[in-house]
Amino acid sequence: MPAANNSAPATAKDARLPRPATGFLASGLGVALFSSAVFGISGSFGKALLETGWTPGAAVTARLTGAALILAIPAIPALHGRWHQLKDNWITILLFGLIGVAACQLFYFNAVERLSVGVALLLEYLAPVLIVLWLWAASRRRPRPLTIAGTLLSLGGLVLVLDLTGAVKIDFIGVLWGLAAAVCLAIYFFITAKENDTLPPIVLASSGLMVGAAVMWLAAATGLLPMTFSTADTKLGPWITPWWVSVAGLVVLATVLAYVSGVMAARALGSKVASFVSLTEVLFAVIWAWLLLGELPGPIQLLGGALIVGGVILVRLDELRLGALAAHGAEPSVAAQVLDHANDVEPLCHTAPAPSLKSLAKK
Repeated sequence: MPAANNSAPATAKDARLPRPATGFLASGLGVALFSSAVFGISGSFGKALLETGWTPGAAVTARLTGAALILAIPAIPALHGRWHQLKDNWITILLFGLIGVAACQLFYFNAVERLSVGVALLLEYLAPVLIVLWLWAASRRRPRPLTIAGTLLSLGGLVLVLDLTGAVKIDFIGVLWGLAAAVCLAIYFFITAKENDTLPPIVLASSGLMVGAAVMWLAAATGLLPMTFSTADTKLGPWITPWWVSVAGLVVLATVLAYVSGVMAARALGSKVASFVSLTEVLFAVIWAWLLLGELPGPIQLLGGALIVGGVILVRLDELRLGALAAHGAEPSVAAQVLDHANDVEPLCHTAPAPSLKSLAKK
């Protein structure tokens, strides 16, 4: 409740500030980098399956189903028998499963099917920029200069990533899928912008994954979603592996371990710092795709990717001023409020901003 939050502002604020440079902080940075690394490998495992005949829907469904079952193990005791929390938050869980999990992942894997992993991920990273552009157009309130600079920088990077006049031919259907994933992530941030700390994050993740998996299976059963599995061996770098190795990597490494390590990083670093470290996922995704799939964006695309990430960093730096503005009694922009909350939610698409300590501490 607002009154409860205001009664101890120093404690709540201090819990989210970066920790001093100690061994614990160093450990937190290591965990955060590990989380980015395993999140970034999802595209490589997914594409390895797609190249053997799996459809995007099948790969996403396998990922959601497996991760939901594994995360249910710690999620059930986290409820402490308060099953009414699921009923009280059914709308949040439903939207989380439909938009933040099923739709976002499906669109991303559809993009990966047609584009390199790095390009598909960079397109999805435009979600914060889309939020700024939409709110700018809808409210007619101009963002602050740093946010404008970051938005323009990211849009310029998008032009370079698409390399419209270069030798690399871009599949524009794949581009649309990648942008659809970005739109989906932005919509989810808007929907969840209202504070809701009544559900433990691990429970939200597990239940959202279950909803997403159920939606995918239902869509397949009704014929709306093509779903083809294959038991052919997959190729990961120099290794030929059974199909289940890529599935296990997608489920255990790129979803379960990625989420759990992201929670640990947020506890050690605070959501703001952890969310900045999570931007290294783009770098890890490109490296994994290069090592395991032989994919590497061209020089122009790499430069464009650097501009996109740089633009997102500028937008997030501007977002960090939210606390300073509030401390001086100034009203932050709507965009800043939404983007600030984007660090506190768990879309669990293939990547996720780190959760806040406030939500993690909720029992």
